[in-house]
Amino acid sequence: MARSGRILRFDDVRGYGFIAPDGGGEDVFVHANDLLEDKSLFTPGTHVTFEVTEGERGLKAFAVQTVARPFPATGPATSSTRGHDADDDVCDVLSVAEFSQEITEALLAGASTLTGQQILQVRRTVTELAVKHGWVET
Repeated sequence: MARSGRILRFDDVRGYGFIAPDGGGEDVFVHANDLLEDKSLFTPGTHVTFEVTEGERGLKAFAVQTVARPFPATGPATSSTRGHDADDDVCDVLSVAEFSQEITEALLAGASTLTGQQILQVRRTVTELAVKHGWVET
C-alpha cells in the first residue's frame, strides 16, 4: 500500500535520506537506489509517495516518487513569471494544523535562539495571516 510524506533531508553525495510520513510515525529511511526519479528532485519538504518495507535498522522506503514539482530554489513563481503556464504549476494547500507544524519546524531550524513562547507567538500571528489570505484550508 502506497504511503505519502515529505522529504526531511536527502544527501545527494551519500545517496540517502529520510521521509516524514503524513500522519506522523517513525521517519522512514530512503536510499537513492529506491527513487523512481532523479535524486535532485528530492529536496527537504518535497511531497512524495512511497512503499515501505522493514529494513535491517527500521522502516525503509522503496518506489519513491514526487507528488508535485518542488519550487525552484529562488522561491515560488509569481503570476508575472509564470505567464501562460500557470496551470502547470502545482502547489500543496496545507491545513491549518499542517501549516502550523511547518512554521514551527522552520522557526526551530532557522531561529534556534527563540524561546518556546516566542515561537508560539510568531506561529499564531503567521497562521492568522495565512487564514486571512486563504493560503491554508480551514
